[in-house]
Amino acid sequence: MSNTEYDYDVIVIGAGPAGYFAAVRCAQLGLNTACIDKNIDPKLEQCLGGAYVNSGCISAIALLESAQLFNKIKSTSIQHGIIAKELSIDVTRMQQRKDEIIRSLNQQIAQIFADNHVTSISAQATLINPHRVEITPPDGGIPQVITANNIILAAGSTSSKLAITKIDHHFIIDTKDALSLAKVPKKLGIIGAGVIGLELACIWNHLGAEVILLEAQDSFMNVADHEIASEAYALYQQQGLDIRLGARVISTEIKNDQVQVSYQDTEGTHHCEFDQLIVAPGRKPNTEMLSASSADLLFDEEGFVHVDENCCTSLPGVYAIGDLTLSGPMLAHKGIEEGVFAAEHIAGQHSPINYNTIPNVIYTQPEIAWVGQTEQALKAIGEPIKISQFPFSSNTRAKITGQTEGRVKMIIHAETEVILGVHIIGPMASEIIAEAVIAIEFSATAEDLARTIHAHPTHSESLHECALSLNSRSLHSSI
Repeated sequence: MSNTEYDYDVIVIGAGPAGYFAAVRCAQLGLNTACIDKNIDPKLEQCLGGAYVNSGCISAIALLESAQLFNKIKSTSIQHGIIAKELSIDVTRMQQRKDEIIRSLNQQIAQIFADNHVTSISAQATLINPHRVEITPPDGGIPQVITANNIILAAGSTSSKLAITKIDHHFIIDTKDALSLAKVPKKLGIIGAGVIGLELACIWNHLGAEVILLEAQDSFMNVADHEIASEAYALYQQQGLDIRLGARVISTEIKNDQVQVSYQDTEGTHHCEFDQLIVAPGRKPNTEMLSASSADLLFDEEGFVHVDENCCTSLPGVYAIGDLTLSGPMLAHKGIEEGVFAAEHIAGQHSPINYNTIPNVIYTQPEIAWVGQTEQALKAIGEPIKISQFPFSSNTRAKITGQTEGRVKMIIHAETEVILGVHIIGPMASEIIAEAVIAIEFSATAEDLARTIHAHPTHSESLHECALSLNSRSLHSSI
């Protein structure tokens, strides 16, 4: 299928989840494909996987696993008859384990590229026009231009910045720095109580830091179901996280090796000091050097690339996927699906993405996951609904593992009983939600789930019991 007029059939800019899945799928479809990525290590060796693998979610989950294991041993080992005296942590070894996981994934992606004959190019890429891309080597060598019949933009996102804080990467740090700390700070401040801020807070809180989160919004976790968010807020507070809502930071200053922060809320101006301050207000599309002005690529006022329902940009033959667009949340699996979609669209295939069944996960403890509509959204549009809930405190497997906090909440249409949303806070929520995604994707009813046999004892039984509860048939709960 190669077009000899161009160097490649497809050029993919970015090797994060969206980009490398797009490149691999293009190659599987017989398209001569190149993937360009600028991430390198200190030795100028390519680090495939984007920020997601190298300095984002994978790093966070790896450190969370270590932190949660330490916290569990410290707090519950005696209940198992395990005596762990003089328990201590080695942050350096934790970071080494994280780095080993990252290197393994870098190598795995490189091998997948090689197996599928994807040409991997280490460079800064800039779109010149719908068929031309300028690449600049990481060592600052002479730029070159390569061409393709189609181009997929998958440059991902980067941490947002705040004008009131100047990151020095020592006292005031960004989220990437926060995942590479060499020791546990005694007192840690975090600006932002979104997903990233919460996951970072849980890591360092479990390892012994006093953590205060300053969130400018007056409400907690707006995107989640409000009832689940309320329970999460209470559980985080019980764990020792100090989450201050409506706290708008107005100044930061480094003085006497401390970060002095002033913030305002409804009660006035407050001051606090931290050993380190993490700036985690969210992420923005990585479009700063993505295209030359001559390319005339259309962006919105926030810097997102404008696309249609087929991920096509304003330029013919140029696609944008993943965190570069507003078509869905900034999630790796959303980007992956768009990468596959764009590749198949180029090859003449069409398998639309159902953005209503994209699962959301927060990898804290307990985990939070949801798919579909929230109770507040459905009530706002006047949809007739029925709601059932099942607590993990009534789940046998949860009792065995000692993780009985949280619940499963299911929302169905009151007349058809079709499942409209499932919201989980509790153990293994990130895994259980997959069944709910399939159920909603196939327009299943609560009765469909109620009649589906689940292994006993398992955490997933909580979803089954939640479905049974809609008709007062729960076998493991009196509520």
